[in-house]
Amino acid sequence: MLEIGTAAPDFCLENQDEVEICLRDLKGKWIVLYFYPKDNTPGCTTEACDFTEQLPDFKGLNAVIFGVSADSPKVHRGFIEKQGLKISLLSDPSHAMMEDYGVWRMKMNYGKEYMGIVRSTYIIDPQGAVAAAWDNVKVRQKRSKQGVKYEIMHVEEVKKKLAELQNG
Repeated sequence: MLEIGTAAPDFCLENQDEVEICLRDLKGKWIVLYFYPKDNTPGCTTEACDFTEQLPDFKGLNAVIFGVSADSPKVHRGFIEKQGLKISLLSDPSHAMMEDYGVWRMKMNYGKEYMGIVRSTYIIDPQGAVAAAWDNVKVRQKRSKQGVKYEIMHVEEVKKKLAELQNG
């Protein structure tokens, strides 16, 4: 993971419409950059739908949202259409950006080790510095407090942190 306050690594990736999106072109905006393993899987679909649902609030905070995975622009288009998503998805099939951001790492599943995307989120400030980071994200966490069960949504944590950062 990148350290808070460090310059976010530059990137230029194609979105779902095969339009190149570069960090240098986003200066002056708050950026929510979330990395996820694969389109059309349960956790990734929930996360993308949560960010889409909260998009008006993020726009109100002058923030743009980008999801990043290794899926192709064509697969991203299908995912967006199928789920009615309103966010942009970036394609990093070479994993170069994911490596730069420290999210392409060794994982283990059912006793097998493999390289993969660790679900992570960054907030990048208008000057291009890392302002907040979440590693090994759980999209939704079930909690219990004094016998009352509730759910924490990662997107809500990100939105709250973004508002805090903007208000000093």
